[in-house]
Amino acid sequence: MERLEIRELAYFTAVAEELHFGRAAARLGMAQPPLSRAIRQLERRLGVVLLERSHRRVALTEAGAVLLRESRTVLEAASTAARRTRRAGRADPRLVLAMKPGGDGGLLPEILDAYQAEPGALPVELVCSFGKREVLLREGRADAALLHRPHHDPTGLDTQDLLTETQLLVIPSSHRLADRTRVRLNDFAGESLPRWPGAPEGDPPGLEVDDLGQLLHLIALGRMVAVLPASIRGQLRDDLVAVPVDDAEPTTLVLAWPEHATSPALAAFVRAAAAVAGKTTGHDG
Repeated sequence: MERLEIRELAYFTAVAEELHFGRAAARLGMAQPPLSRAIRQLERRLGVVLLERSHRRVALTEAGAVLLRESRTVLEAASTAARRTRRAGRADPRLVLAMKPGGDGGLLPEILDAYQAEPGALPVELVCSFGKREVLLREGRADAALLHRPHHDPTGLDTQDLLTETQLLVIPSSHRLADRTRVRLNDFAGESLPRWPGAPEGDPPGLEVDDLGQLLHLIALGRMVAVLPASIRGQLRDDLVAVPVDDAEPTTLVLAWPEHATSPALAAFVRAAAAVAGKTTGHDG
């Protein structure tokens, strides 16, 4: 069976992404001639042409495009394995939980208390991020994450639903909608909304926000409005108002972790979270 080396895939990926042997060699910290030889040797071993070369350009063949896609998957898996292995071998093991600031639906204190009562519980390290927390899981940088469906993609992850919430429009008390008891999405269409880290530029339009305090401050200043889960009520400033949005899709707080994870400490955390969620009826807004 033909086996490809991680080194070969790293070399090929650099060339395929740069489409220039000189830039790829500089990126890899090596000379160009051995890089060119390595790519030719890889093509001979596979029996296909991966790159069309000319004096003017380097281009991927169809086979090269396939190998680039597969190489990225393999290289990321290798990096993830290394990160998880290093973390598992730490002298002070801990369970890393990724979450959005204020994005625990008010459940986290009780979950942490329940978890610490579990045999073999580890200290919990919180990584707070408005960015793509599911990526932290896939990259081996976190053991579990609190996500919100439908905003996050849990493909390839195991999940436990914790809490389903209605959504609220958070606005300054001086806003034209502040005296309304309920609103609909069309009522604030066109207003500036926060853009979360990792979102496509301009989707939605508005300033990028990576901190809950920053977000609430910008709303109070009239720079934007935001649609947030109902549990945010307890964290609002006195100069902000929260109005239920009738036609906003409810969000579900989800605990997610890598598929096929075998950590007893993680299993205990999932059990604790599920037990706490089972006692919660949810927020109606």
